[in-house]
Amino acid sequence: MSLRIQLWLIFLLPVLLVGGLVVFGLTIPVPHLGRDYVLDLLLPDADDPVDLPTVYGPPDRSRPLVVIDAGHGGKDPGASGAGLREKTVVLGLAQALKDELLEQGGIRVALTREDDTFLVLDERPEIARRLDADLFISIHADSAGEVSGVSGASIYTLSSEASSEAAARFAERENNADRLNGVEVDGQSDVVSNILVELSQRRVQENSAEFAGLVVREGRGNLRFHPQARRSAALAVLRAPDVPAVLYESGYITNPADAARLSSPEGRKAFAETMARAIRIYFARQS
Repeated sequence: MSLRIQLWLIFLLPVLLVGGLVVFGLTIPVPHLGRDYVLDLLLPDADDPVDLPTVYGPPDRSRPLVVIDAGHGGKDPGASGAGLREKTVVLGLAQALKDELLEQGGIRVALTREDDTFLVLDERPEIARRLDADLFISIHADSAGEVSGVSGASIYTLSSEASSEAAARFAERENNADRLNGVEVDGQSDVVSNILVELSQRRVQENSAEFAGLVVREGRGNLRFHPQARRSAALAVLRAPDVPAVLYESGYITNPADAARLSSPEGRKAFAETMARAIRIYFARQS
C-alpha cells in the first residue's frame, strides 16, 4: 500500500467510523470526566523506502544493480501508432531486458513498473537512488506525428542544454507528462536544479555517456538507429544526481516498420541481447 493511501486512510477512517455508527443508530460511549485519552498513530519515517520494486537476481549486494524504467503507464499511454501504445511496447522491452540479464546471471535487476502502473517522473529516478542502483535505463518509443518515414533508435544522456531543437521539444514534452495527466509535482526551481546537476553530475554524466556509446557500438548491425543516434537533453527522468542514467528511444511507434520490430518477439530479443551486452561491458570497465 502506498504512503499516499495510508495517509488518506488515517484521516478518513475516523470519519467513516463515526458516520457508520450514526447510520446504524449505535451510540458512542463518552469517557468519564477527568480521564485523558491519547490516540497514537504510527507513521512511517520520512526516510523509509516506500513502494520499492522487487530486486531480482543474486542476493549478493556487491553485484551491480540495473534499474529499468518502462516509460509512461496507467493514465499516461505515451505515443501511439500502428495500433500500439508506447506504454505497452516499452514494458515488453523492459521485461525482455530483465529476463536476458537474469538468464546470463551476475547482475541484479529491478523494474520501476511491472504492470500498467502510472508513476510521476520524479518517482522513477528516485527509485534508482533509493535502491542504490549502479545504472538507470529509461525506455521509451518516440512519435513523429504524421511523418511516418522517420525511424530508428536514439539514446539520450542528460545535458543542461538540449543538443538540438528536436531534443529540446522532446524534453519539454516528457517533463510535462505528469502535469498533463492531472498530477502536479512540486520541486525545485530550474535554476537551483541546474546548479545542483552541474555540481554533482560531472562524473555521472561521463559514465552515462560512456554507456550510451557502448549501446550504439554494440547495436551496430543488430539495432536500427536514427541518423542522430546520440543526443542530450534536460530530461527530468535522468536527473538522479548520483546514478548514471540514459533514456533509450527504441524507435518511432508511428513508423510501421519500427512498430512491428519493437512489438515482435524477435525485435525484443535483439534489443535485450544488445543492451545486456553493453551493460556487461560497462560494468566490466567500471570494476
